[in-house]
Amino acid sequence: MRTRAPLSLVALTAGAALLAGCQATPSGSAASPDADATAGGEALGDGHGAIAGARELSEPALHLTSIGTDGTVHHLDLIDEQSEVLGDIAPADTLDSDGRFLFAGREGEVSIIDSGVWTWNHIDHFHYYEAPSRILGELEGSGTPRTVTSDLGAGVYFDDGDRGGEAVLLDFDALKKGDIVESFRLDLDAPGSFVAPIPGGALIADAGSGEIRRVDASGAELDTTPCVEPAGSIATNVGVVVGCADGAVLAVSDAAGTTLERIPYPAGGPSRALSFANREGRPTVAGRTESSAFWLLDTRERSWTSHDAGERIVRVTAVDDADETVVALAADGSVIVISGATGEQLSRTEPLVAVSLGDPALSAGVDLVADQRRTYLNAPAERSLFELDPADGGRVARTFTVDHAPALFTETGR
Repeated sequence: MRTRAPLSLVALTAGAALLAGCQATPSGSAASPDADATAGGEALGDGHGAIAGARELSEPALHLTSIGTDGTVHHLDLIDEQSEVLGDIAPADTLDSDGRFLFAGREGEVSIIDSGVWTWNHIDHFHYYEAPSRILGELEGSGTPRTVTSDLGAGVYFDDGDRGGEAVLLDFDALKKGDIVESFRLDLDAPGSFVAPIPGGALIADAGSGEIRRVDASGAELDTTPCVEPAGSIATNVGVVVGCADGAVLAVSDAAGTTLERIPYPAGGPSRALSFANREGRPTVAGRTESSAFWLLDTRERSWTSHDAGERIVRVTAVDDADETVVALAADGSVIVISGATGEQLSRTEPLVAVSLGDPALSAGVDLVADQRRTYLNAPAERSLFELDPADGGRVARTFTVDHAPALFTETGR
């Protein structure tokens, strides 16, 4: 594994252990409203929750971080609408993120970028942090990388086709300190597999054996459960989901350990879900299929619901708010707001990304990212980033015209 020189000249040691006994504040809040961000890495208020090398903020430092077709990494501040260039990587084909780190994949390697902004969930309240952004380096392997990441960690499977592949779990604590360290690297004879982090280890969705292997942080196998043709994984506030041909496996962890539960599809539904997306941390996720239909998986209730949008959907995400809102991207480039309760189409924008979706070189990178209030969409051919308000008829709240083609993007700081 080789590393690139850090972007920032300031050493980042964010990710040191949080101090014990963090002072609780009302649910959904951070520190007091009149608290200001502090300098020198000190926390707000009484100092609990401080992270070395970072400053704590009174609100999340939300950004849209995008990667141009040339590999340039751009960072757009959603508060002051100012943009900066974080650095350059080799052009990437895929991007995955936990809301802080970005994993930009291409054949043979994954570039890892620390956006320097993140939210830490402390059960009944949140902490918001900012630290220097930097490019940490590259994780190398043989084959095409597939990354699964959440606030539980990051797993990468380098798929080398008929030659098998390599399953890698990264040490997330080390990553928060700026170091790329592998907890394990295992050889698998299983094209199409992937690695999903869970507390204390990972789930290896082994497409070759048709099972999920639960392993510890060293890669030692603990138990298995059947999962034919695994595809798609996501973490919710209930557990970690892995999609299978006949439903999903949900890994639920508590003080007693981790249990693997099966959630089968109901009879008579559409084709299986191939990928999952939602507002980060919420229990309900949307599953995209190859048809005009989509699934909603409620991990709290262990239940599936399906709706047919009546047209081909290329992206779909569950906002999972009080109105059970779902946001979808139609094949013509329009954004549709759908009721997750009834399947009714509530609103539709004009085609926003028609040119991007019509370009085979760009269409795979066009994505929807939802947070508590807004949904974001990148338009590389149109050289724009869109902010939409699903609660207000899918209104385009802001359009950010950029000087690069945002081929891949995510929201950071959330």
